[in-house]
Amino acid sequence: MMRPSLLALSVSLALLLPARADRYHPERAARAAAAGSSRAATPDEAERGAAYWYSEAFAAIDERLTEPTYDDVAKNVIMFLGDGLSVPTLAPARTLAGQRAGRTGEEERLSYEYFPITGLAKTYCVDKQIPDSACTATAYLCGVKSNYGTLGVTAAVPRYDCAASADAATHLDSIAAWALADGRSAGIVTTTRVTHASPAGAYANIAERGWENDGEVRAAGHDPAQCPDIADQLVNSHPGNKFQVILGGGRREFRPNTTNDEEGQPGLRWDGRDLVSEWRAQREEAGQSNAYVWNRTELLDAINNPPDYLLGLFEDGHMQYAAEARLAGNDEPTLAEMTEAAIRVLSKNPRGFFLFVESGRIDHAHHDNMPHLALDETLALADAVQRADELLPAANTLLVLTADHSHVMAYNGYSRRGNDILGASDDIGDDDVPYMTLSYTNGPGYRDHVDGRRADVTSDNTFQAVAWQTHAEVPLESETHGGDDVAVFARGPAQALFTGLYEQSQLPHLMAHAACLGPASERRDACNGSVMLSASLLALLLSVVAALFH
Repeated sequence: MMRPSLLALSVSLALLLPARADRYHPERAARAAAAGSSRAATPDEAERGAAYWYSEAFAAIDERLTEPTYDDVAKNVIMFLGDGLSVPTLAPARTLAGQRAGRTGEEERLSYEYFPITGLAKTYCVDKQIPDSACTATAYLCGVKSNYGTLGVTAAVPRYDCAASADAATHLDSIAAWALADGRSAGIVTTTRVTHASPAGAYANIAERGWENDGEVRAAGHDPAQCPDIADQLVNSHPGNKFQVILGGGRREFRPNTTNDEEGQPGLRWDGRDLVSEWRAQREEAGQSNAYVWNRTELLDAINNPPDYLLGLFEDGHMQYAAEARLAGNDEPTLAEMTEAAIRVLSKNPRGFFLFVESGRIDHAHHDNMPHLALDETLALADAVQRADELLPAANTLLVLTADHSHVMAYNGYSRRGNDILGASDDIGDDDVPYMTLSYTNGPGYRDHVDGRRADVTSDNTFQAVAWQTHAEVPLESETHGGDDVAVFARGPAQALFTGLYEQSQLPHLMAHAACLGPASERRDACNGSVMLSASLLALLLSVVAALFH
């Protein structure tokens, strides 16, 4: 059973001087818990004995042995993407979930951690050791590794080279396009701008991820007629113009700079076009039921009365951090609600669908050295996965969760079990200054040293506020990505494909193999003819059978 997350605050800790022993694993005097702390070192006395852990291990073996392999074809595929969801983010996030529920936390499991299959993906770009969200999106959605900063084009296209990207021979199709070609539906959901690098990997072919509107293309000295901007491609080019669900932020990329949006923010387009109006006109002309929504109330109505096409733009830029939206009481949908709305719309197609769902602001919080927000966004992603898991059966729906790249947050120190995951370590530095359990190799959280001593960040006036910056070792305006592998979790048809270590660019091919989509479908026997019938062919066969027995 998946456990819900509840909000709770942890206590601060007092300091004791460290003790020395082994230089690599020193025995240090733990900092005493503050008066009034009631969190136990372990949640269960049974954990002190061997039988508890034997039983836990045997139960896990039994779970694996009884878990079906699901060799059937996946009718639906949902790819969940935690932007910047590094492996060191996983354990603190699950710990925070448990601590919010009043437990020690380390033993917690998030929704996707119940999936039976786990793997690792390698994330480098063709030209970079450590990637960005554009070359990785091209890899995990189009199945080809590319250059840093480019989207939906091969590595023959250098970044910023408009002329090279105009060559159709360099353009790549995404798994969303493969789904559409098979008669299925497709959509994207994100907490960033819908034109941001990760979701744009599903539909854009462009040499620069920053060309989200025509103004950016023109400012770079190029003609939007030769290199259409990302928002224009989403609304007016294949496959974006066939997406039945588009949910996220980024209204400014769709609106003229001469008008203001629903919340009074100006658009960024120089061409005078309103792409939201163009999107609606296309739907009306085709006779397709549609809805444009810009707040939570309107989205919830779409969940109850799903149209054929749904466009939701909830902010002028990126959507708000979930924690800050809760505190402000703003009318902004959660990632779980957007995911459910997408599923309700896309499930109207009896053939099935492909859906991309991104929790994009994990990345932004890490860049700002704000672990509280990064972990909270990770929990919002887990909620979205749980919602999908509840709505769609594992027998015909493949769920895959992964990250695009890592970050340089460390989970460190020798704290006692149940120590506040967002607080200071029980350990203390050799300079007698405390350090945080979660800190960064680099970023804006760097504090100047005074007389050779680090700053005591626990004395900050805003210490442990939601948007508080923890400390970083190297001063940088923005914390960098990491180059380590990212985790992959999977459940559903052909789930066993996702185990092991592999190139990130294998992911869409693995998903396509499971769902009989695109080039991969030619390699799987289960995809031959009878397994996946189109709705029209199925209706024809049923009518023939009915006539024979009439």
